[in-house]
Amino acid sequence: MSLTRNAEATAARTADSRWLELLARAGFIGYGIVHLLFGWLALQIAFGNSADDGDQSGALRTLAAQPMGRILVVAIAVGMLAMAIWQALEAAVGHHAERGNDRRNERIVSAARTVIYLWLAWTAWKVFANANSDSASQQEELTARLMESSGGRWLVGLAGLVLAGIGVGMAVYGARKKFLKRLKTGEMSPRTTHLARRLGMAGYVSRGGAFAVTGLLLVLAAVNYDPEKARGLDAALRTLRDQSYGAILLTLIALGIAAFGVYCFLQSRYRKV
Repeated sequence: MSLTRNAEATAARTADSRWLELLARAGFIGYGIVHLLFGWLALQIAFGNSADDGDQSGALRTLAAQPMGRILVVAIAVGMLAMAIWQALEAAVGHHAERGNDRRNERIVSAARTVIYLWLAWTAWKVFANANSDSASQQEELTARLMESSGGRWLVGLAGLVLAGIGVGMAVYGARKKFLKRLKTGEMSPRTTHLARRLGMAGYVSRGGAFAVTGLLLVLAAVNYDPEKARGLDAALRTLRDQSYGAILLTLIALGIAAFGVYCFLQSRYRKV
């Protein structure tokens, strides 16, 4: 019991460290840049002009191709790693303001965020190292291998349902403006609070919609035994574009994703870390 308490105390001290807070806040800036580029790629897909993947890996490759871009990609990788450590500590010993099931749920969400930030850090590092970071093709290949195994199609379908559920939850989270409780609203002016509310709502709803469609495509891939449908966010955006009024809908999603990028810049300053 004492070992557990000592571990929690050590984790709590690490979570309170100033350097980790600064790196995590810098990470939000990198996260915002990635989403601005992600939104730009989605807008290009809406008008049929994108030659790269419309997802975070495509955004990082776009950034790396710019002057000083590879240095920024490394900085983003470091920031994402810091955010992963922060959320891992939150999952382990954080969210003391919540009680009972609410705290348990928040810790589960923090654990999920840890995985996402680690994946982004790894993707950024691979882009810097010029390794194969085409996440859409990698997801298609992984799905194909899973489908060849016993019970693989069920696993892919379950993963799709989980991802769709996350997308719906993300959209509801944004629509109900629950993200505001994560901000230091007491330090924000009324105008900044209003801006954060608008950007957060648009961002979370748009990202949630994209994730929900990605999950549904995974389910369809499992049902129809078609790994080509399982190419992640890129496939989801291109599928939306090909529907009636899809270009308009995808344009709105692209603008929402860009809005989330700007919201991340506000989080860098006002997020409770």
